[in-house]
Amino acid sequence: MLILILYFFILIVAIQLAFYLGIFGKFAFAKAQKTTPKKISISVIVCAKNEEENVANFISLLAEQDYPDFEIILIDDASSDNTLEVFEDFEKQYSNIRLVKVQNNEAFWGNKKYALTLGIKAAKKEYLLFTDADCYPTSKEWITAMSSQFTMQKTIVLGFGGYEKIANSFLNKLIRFETLLTAIQYFSWAKVGRPYMGVGRNLAYKKEEFFNVNGFISHIQVRSGDDDLFINEAAFGKNTTISYAPESFTYSKPKTTFKDWITQKRRHVATAKHYKKFDKLQLGTFYCSQLLFISLPVVLLSFQFQSILVLGLIAIRYLSAWIVVGFSAGKLKENDLKYWFPIIELVLIFTQINIFIKNIFSKPVHWK
Repeated sequence: MLILILYFFILIVAIQLAFYLGIFGKFAFAKAQKTTPKKISISVIVCAKNEEENVANFISLLAEQDYPDFEIILIDDASSDNTLEVFEDFEKQYSNIRLVKVQNNEAFWGNKKYALTLGIKAAKKEYLLFTDADCYPTSKEWITAMSSQFTMQKTIVLGFGGYEKIANSFLNKLIRFETLLTAIQYFSWAKVGRPYMGVGRNLAYKKEEFFNVNGFISHIQVRSGDDDLFINEAAFGKNTTISYAPESFTYSKPKTTFKDWITQKRRHVATAKHYKKFDKLQLGTFYCSQLLFISLPVVLLSFQFQSILVLGLIAIRYLSAWIVVGFSAGKLKENDLKYWFPIIELVLIFTQINIFIKNIFSKPVHWK
């Protein structure tokens, strides 16, 4: 029995190395990205529901971008606070801001996709750039950096949306590491020609891509997924690229309690079950191999079975993964996380198990 477990463990290590070196290495070891400005018109789209404090702080950062031809579409999704009033003030202040007011619709009650669809139809520009109401760009070159990756063939651009750092907070490191690992995954799979998701905090695509798949219609019944489910359907190797120049990053404020973060992640995990079969398979294989990698050695080492070989395999996998995560963290300006990698990875694995179990017994809450 122990020899079978050993063989299985060797297989698991091989799978992990295939992911980290064969797939994730495509992004980790990629050359630094150059930003070459493109002369294309951009519509920046922001959808907000009860976000008056965030939009008051961040919309001016979008309006003051250093880009020659862009408009901002502000979508108020039937807010019950002062979001609409804040939007109206910005509309008066900046000539390139236009407001879309969404009324509650019984058929699409509380559905962000309905609000976004109205905003996309109102956009006058051919290329669309999305971010969330609680996000802000890291520089005035954000639009330039994201739009620079568009070509005649590449009409979808996946960007990085990070979270602010909070000193002396392990939860903050956990949140940022999970975000980093997710970015490594969707950037890497896009580089190998199998894009499967993007994040609405930083995402761009040509307007025609939206209408090519009839917008969100195929997953309109799913309350979340205006970003990842859309990309899962519309993105292919030929039409998708990534933007990872530092000027292209956006940031948002992270959750400050474990409970709030778990609630957020439960929505994301629940959405992933609607991905294409291949994407669910590769994600499931990766996470299962992570869990088996930390559990199988416990059995083998407890019986002191081939301990030197087992420890050697553990070392090879950790070294390989650490290098890939380290190089990726450097690209995405998350260098401090690489020093915490073994500990945070372990905590994240068990957190994900907790989320999967919770989602089996109850449905997560979606758009406000």
